[in-house]
Amino acid sequence: MRKLLGFILIATSSLALGRDIFVDNIAGDDAFVGDFPTATTNVNGPVRTIGKALKLTLPGDRIVLAVTPAPYRECIALQGERHSGYAGRPLVLEGNGAILDGSEPVPDEAWEFVAGDVFRFQPARMAYQQLLRDGKPVVRNTAPRGEKFPELGKLEWCLHHGWIYFRGEPNRIPQQYALSFAGMQTGITLYKVHDLVIHNLTVQGYQLDGINAHDGVRGGRLISVTARGNGRSGVCVAGGSRVELAGCTLGDNGAAQLLLEEYSLTRVFDSLLIPNTAPTFVHGGDARLYVDGKLTDAKDGE
Repeated sequence: MRKLLGFILIATSSLALGRDIFVDNIAGDDAFVGDFPTATTNVNGPVRTIGKALKLTLPGDRIVLAVTPAPYRECIALQGERHSGYAGRPLVLEGNGAILDGSEPVPDEAWEFVAGDVFRFQPARMAYQQLLRDGKPVVRNTAPRGEKFPELGKLEWCLHHGWIYFRGEPNRIPQQYALSFAGMQTGITLYKVHDLVIHNLTVQGYQLDGINAHDGVRGGRLISVTARGNGRSGVCVAGGSRVELAGCTLGDNGAAQLLLEEYSLTRVFDSLLIPNTAPTFVHGGDARLYVDGKLTDAKDGE
């Protein structure tokens, strides 16, 4: 399977012959045209946001993210022919190891004292949530919904009746930790696109899904993508979409690492799905899942 992944990466780099559009969320400017990784004139240089790059994108182009000290904080949607590629020349979102993050800091005044070392606050989006510390998921207590409040260990959290509960360390309050929660809904939405590659990108801290192949995706490939710490799933494939995951890592997501819905078809190669807070996959409707070439009939993965 590693040979297959290597072949995909080589093919992607050699066949992506469209225009490069550069994005830099610190040094970029959305008044630029995105044609160079650094600014050279009043108009030539990287754009600041992925959303702006998508407005400039034509079929078969490549969006190239700069890796900076700050994550990219936006929700993006790729849809239709403009955000698609061709057979042998996909549209590419090249992450270069960057992070797309939908979390926002918990306001200091939002915390309420509960008892002992336990505090709580109520986020605006309550159905699914996440808690992150210093940009990484906090250990979650996964007691089933509807049961009484679980016993939290030190530096653990849970979602209970719409409240986020957090237990810190003795003599410390939540404001002393760099805590954030899922503020944005979905990281990347794919709708009726084809011949698309997302490569080497971490997507985290979104209230629903890190990546949602919502409907009609054909030839969608996620390569070396990490989807972690999202409220519902790391990746959701739905609406008859056809998606491949190769060399990906999914973990610390709330309801499923990989969520499969309706008549979708998903192929997973050489990837790590970690059932630490939820099943590796949740399999609904007539969705089909192949793992390393083998059809999986189980409804939920462990």
